[in-house]
Amino acid sequence: MTRIVILGGGPGGYESALVAASLGATVTVIDSDGIGGACVLTDCVPSKTLIATSETMTNLALAPGLGIRPHGLGSATEPVLPAVAWGMRSGLDSAVPPLTPPEVVSVDPEQVYERVRELAKAQSLDIEHRLEREKVEVVHASGRLVGPHAIETNTGETFVGDVILIATGASPRDLPTARPDGERILTWRHLYDLKEIPEHLVVVGSGVTGAEFASAYRAMGAEVTLVSSRERVLPGEDPDAARVIEDVFVRRGIEVLNRSRAASVRRIGDGVIVELTDGRTVTGSHALMAVGSVPRTKGLGLTDVGVRLGPGGHVNVDRMSRTSVPGVYAAGDCTGVLPLASVAAMQGRIAMWHALGEAVSPLRLGTVSSNIFTEPEIATVGVTQVMKDTGAVAAEVTTVPLSRNPRAKMMGIEDGFVKLFCRPGSGSVLGGVIVAPRASELILSVSLAVEHGLTVDQIAHTFSIYPSLSGSITEAARVLRPRDFFAGFDNPV
Repeated sequence: MTRIVILGGGPGGYESALVAASLGATVTVIDSDGIGGACVLTDCVPSKTLIATSETMTNLALAPGLGIRPHGLGSATEPVLPAVAWGMRSGLDSAVPPLTPPEVVSVDPEQVYERVRELAKAQSLDIEHRLEREKVEVVHASGRLVGPHAIETNTGETFVGDVILIATGASPRDLPTARPDGERILTWRHLYDLKEIPEHLVVVGSGVTGAEFASAYRAMGAEVTLVSSRERVLPGEDPDAARVIEDVFVRRGIEVLNRSRAASVRRIGDGVIVELTDGRTVTGSHALMAVGSVPRTKGLGLTDVGVRLGPGGHVNVDRMSRTSVPGVYAAGDCTGVLPLASVAAMQGRIAMWHALGEAVSPLRLGTVSSNIFTEPEIATVGVTQVMKDTGAVAAEVTTVPLSRNPRAKMMGIEDGFVKLFCRPGSGSVLGGVIVAPRASELILSVSLAVEHGLTVDQIAHTFSIYPSLSGSITEAARVLRPRDFFAGFDNPV
């Protein structure tokens, strides 16, 4: 019987453990943080739980536009939330000046944060119980490699395996001039221990993490300043999508400081001051450092046994999750392949299928879908606008604004679009971008098309519900359809 020892209990670790156990291996998971890892306990699960609260606040803020308002409020054009200046569109090209109505809805920070923490703990326990049901041994300890097939824990035990999987994840990056103190200068892992909604949150970093928390805390009533060193927020994302999000941020009262790099962050009394490299300063009650992550590979004995690391400390792996040492695999954020829980889980599964002799295909990043949980969300899969514009991929593209979607009009949605990329000639779907509420749910149909090589003609022939937001996907496909799609139809709709 093959013995598997896994260091790290996040998605890459626990998913690989379940696969190995199902294939008859003896499996041990060594984890020091709690099963589910940072993803479940401090990152993905708690952040999206917090965002669920902020989404509700957003819906309440926009409810008057649908004719809903609590007793005592005046004009239906006024948003509901206190201290939140929601710039609501009037038509498509202008915005109503921000308004501050009476306090009728508020956030209970203690209850919100308690719910976040409890849900994360419950999810962790659920996963651990699942591992136990599958006869996976769980060891709560830290560990390091003391040989290519042996891991020693801080409790003095040594676990020997035929196969070793490293799935230790990553941690928030610290800057020497902006050391987090957990009280006023924060990483995203400190947020859930706060006692209040920050009065004025200065977010340093405009990538995915910075944008998500800027959006969420603005919806919950905080003043927010977003410090971005690049020309726009979300610089690594689809440029059209990023422009929509930045426009929404500005309309909703977030101060966006583009081309502004933070030189230092320090405490001043009960607040913080962020010094920019151009001499300007930004003061706030709290600062959130969202400047990326570093792999958790130091002190694990990896290089001592011959595991090669990249320049940033990531474990070098191939598409089968193999490291430079036979029998040693790695999965998840510690590899630097793509920092998504879904990718970590797939890397772990592939590692076990490969190690245990199952038929398996190498990891395919071109079909990975991802989502940014701002309001609205941004979901993407496959070919990107940059790839098309640079000529890396030959593609046709079309964009359908949600503002002309009937269901979006009914729901009061005015921001967002569906964008599809297809191969010239054949019409095979190569990728897509969706900017919309619940884009994370809508992207699945595009992901299926990319994964299975469906054509825009096939999507265009597929019935969508009327009215529905997904109708914009079939509409985009019809725009990209072969010219003779409607041949024989007198009145195409």
